[in-house]
Amino acid sequence: MPERSTSPKIAFLDVDGTILDHGRRIAPSTVRAVREARAAGHLVYLCTGRAAGHIPQAVLDIGFDGAVTNGGAFADAGDVRVHEETMPRAELDALIAHFEKYDLHYLLQSDERVYAPEATRAALMQHLQTAQVGKVEPQTSPQEGFSAEPIADAPLTQIAKAVFFTEQPGAVDRAKAEFGGRFHIVRGSMPLPGGSDGEIGLPGTTKGAAIDKVLEHLGLDRADAIGIGDSWNDIEMFDVCGVGIAMGNADPELQKLADEVTSTVLEDGIFTAFARHGLVR
Repeated sequence: MPERSTSPKIAFLDVDGTILDHGRRIAPSTVRAVREARAAGHLVYLCTGRAAGHIPQAVLDIGFDGAVTNGGAFADAGDVRVHEETMPRAELDALIAHFEKYDLHYLLQSDERVYAPEATRAALMQHLQTAQVGKVEPQTSPQEGFSAEPIADAPLTQIAKAVFFTEQPGAVDRAKAEFGGRFHIVRGSMPLPGGSDGEIGLPGTTKGAAIDKVLEHLGLDRADAIGIGDSWNDIEMFDVCGVGIAMGNADPELQKLADEVTSTVLEDGIFTAFARHGLVR
């Protein structure tokens, strides 16, 4: 086993599929890994596509030094906000028009909340009810992080990210073709129903770009950083961090883009990665 690292490192952890078994369970070894690493003097940050207010309490209770949220639109180092970016209304209006033109379910994310039309909210609830059949008891409420408030309540000047899903195949490629480089569009990372789903933010708004802001604020180098994730919005995190680690449950094509692959979310994936790099014993 590697010796415990004596130089401080900073780890950035995705939530769904990395800390959480897609909204349900957390491996006890993950809790141990995060707490032991922090006790040893390392920093551990969340790095998620979720809005801050939709991170399950069971995850927050583990204890972290800061967070990158909304796929990189916001970044907090402790209580200090080091990065914030929301969509101009013209861009947001173009997205909503696209969603409505193609009859896509969609959600809009602010810093703290998620908003959706009634049809989308109903589809989400149906999916959550279906997902409960035959499942083991979760550690987090299945509604936590996936419920949405009425779209009429959305603060349209404070939206940072959009998520869409549909039974139609090819919706992500169609959005990329229609918008070109106007937005950063990736395949969705949340377990939503339908044939295809995607995440949309402003160009340059990525987890990797936000991590750079955090590192600059803390006076750390990219070489000090470890990024662990399982989704397509983690690619830029892998690129920025000195070591990018894909979970064993990640898409095999995504695993090829990481420096290393660890075990799955419930098979001690985070602890194994931390031990490999000396953050824990």
